[in-house]
Amino acid sequence: MRPSPPQAIDQAAVPWLLAVALATASPHGEHLPPWLSVLFAAALLWRLWLWWRRRPLPPRWLLALLVLAALAGIAWQYRSLLGRDSGVAMLVIFMALKPLEMKTRRDAMVVVMLGFFLLLTHYFYSQSIPTGLWLLASCTLLTAALIRLHGGSQPPAAIIRQAGLLLLQALPFMLILYLLFPRVSGPLWGLPQDAHAGRSGLSNEMAPGSISNLILSGAIAFRSHFAGGTPEKADLYWRGPVLDAYDGLTWRASTTASGRLRMAPVVEARGTPYSYSSIIEAHGQRWLLALDVATSLPAGAVQAPTLEVLAREPLRTRARFAFTSSVDYHANRSETAAVLQQALSLPPNINPRTRALAAKWKSQPPARIADAVLGLFRNEDFHYTLRPPLLGADAVDEFLFGTRRGFCEHYASAFVFLLRAAGVPARVVAGYQGGEVNPVDGYLIVRQSDAHAWAEVWLAGEGWVRYDPTAAVAPSRIEQGIVAALPQGEPLPAIVGLDADWLRQLRYRWEAANNAWDQWVLGYNPQRQREMLSRFGMANPDWQGMSAVLAVLCGVALFLVTVWTLPRRRRADPAQRAWQRYCRALERRGVTRAAWEGPLAFARRVAVERPQLAALTSEAARCYAALRYGRGDSEQLLVLQECVHRLPARWRNRP
Repeated sequence: MRPSPPQAIDQAAVPWLLAVALATASPHGEHLPPWLSVLFAAALLWRLWLWWRRRPLPPRWLLALLVLAALAGIAWQYRSLLGRDSGVAMLVIFMALKPLEMKTRRDAMVVVMLGFFLLLTHYFYSQSIPTGLWLLASCTLLTAALIRLHGGSQPPAAIIRQAGLLLLQALPFMLILYLLFPRVSGPLWGLPQDAHAGRSGLSNEMAPGSISNLILSGAIAFRSHFAGGTPEKADLYWRGPVLDAYDGLTWRASTTASGRLRMAPVVEARGTPYSYSSIIEAHGQRWLLALDVATSLPAGAVQAPTLEVLAREPLRTRARFAFTSSVDYHANRSETAAVLQQALSLPPNINPRTRALAAKWKSQPPARIADAVLGLFRNEDFHYTLRPPLLGADAVDEFLFGTRRGFCEHYASAFVFLLRAAGVPARVVAGYQGGEVNPVDGYLIVRQSDAHAWAEVWLAGEGWVRYDPTAAVAPSRIEQGIVAALPQGEPLPAIVGLDADWLRQLRYRWEAANNAWDQWVLGYNPQRQREMLSRFGMANPDWQGMSAVLAVLCGVALFLVTVWTLPRRRRADPAQRAWQRYCRALERRGVTRAAWEGPLAFARRVAVERPQLAALTSEAARCYAALRYGRGDSEQLLVLQECVHRLPARWRNRP
């Protein structure tokens, strides 16, 4: 038996398939190299022109050359054909070039299936609400393309409505599977090699410009929700990496600190403890950005001797952690000689003027030296700016005695250098300072623009004490935030500098909605699933129990959807019921009305086959035609109903 020839694609369905290609691939233009986006757009426009002019498709050898050239370009661009970015680029190329050989329905099905697969790759880059809405609209378009492909020509509105109805029917199954299907730990939308590349946030080193560049981002670093009152804004120091090694340009964490992670610090908390939970965005590092200083840690976390809280593994997915912190404390009153020696080390032969200034203070107590440096920043002509001049080899000298313009990293670096040169152990701490409470959901939002650097000084009898030299230059930075501290005209993220109240309220609501999305949709992890199931009586669910509940609920949903979609018998109106009753009475005696036969045509046939009923049937047909197709009234309905009763009993009743 010969196989049937492939069915040619309906030419009117081609625009639907091109729309599918555009909707599923175009959002990747943000991540693709420009040449690849241009190639994609040119291929779709070429195919649209061929369809519009009804020209033949290009030969296969030309398409093969285009594919090879595109693959070579991808391999050159990404240095590999493996991985997330190169894999997505290849899918986009296939989606662009496949319509150029699309002749049969099978080719069209490949385009649709490729579109469904391409939709999944968008979650590699973004899992936001707009991305979800775009993918939902694209999925509706893909389903509509399938309907148009197999259902023939229909009005576009009817096709879209039918596609939306099909997705609506799938909604119960989606919710059941989402809630009950066993969750997996770790990144769901990621690949092993590069799913976590490109994370923004603090680095484990600090050079001039590193934090000032970070502050230009309005992205959210983390959210915190306090069980009781929120600390004062001046106490909101969120500790990140501690940097105690300096090479003259860059501050880094020394091997001395990283090699002593098993030695827990000694923290003596004073004052009111603050309990809170933080939802931290993925940043690819181990620190958990606890409020300085943490006294109770989440499960699996450790506190380094330098007081930062560290996770076991780098934070590659958004996660929630619970802490207790105290903003008034003594830390490591007794410190090891190795740590103190590291906190005094300086590279030789740099910044001679700074060393000479520090030598004048060596005879004073360490606390007084720290106050003297703060007084220098407070009383001299220093300026807080994101646009400091470039510094040379003796960066601290040029900053203190020349430019006197800088950001928090300049002031923290110069402060620690001066104290070390004066013989006082000191180190740099990077993290975030401040935050903004969202009144809609009560979460304190800390952005990348809140990135900050300060100093810690070890004082005998007190331990490590925080000093913030930036507060001496620009106290408004600590008390009111970055916007109040910077001069007019300094660059800032647009979302941070919003002044209009209605825009600010709109931002609050949008960020609260995103927070709920992150927690209950993207953050629906195994722990959340167990909490949800325990509310329904499944305290310790296992896979057998969950599978049984899943099967039962899916069966119930299938039954309800089936009942909903079954053809429903339309309720006849009184005129139709009376006419049908009259026709059934005649049918019992062998006069059957055909489905296509109108009332007047049926009356004429009855007059031929049953002359004795000609007048009565003609009267009933005229009344019914007037009621159904004309402007009949209630009197004609009564006449039609009486016609049934006027039939002879041997005709009206069942024999």
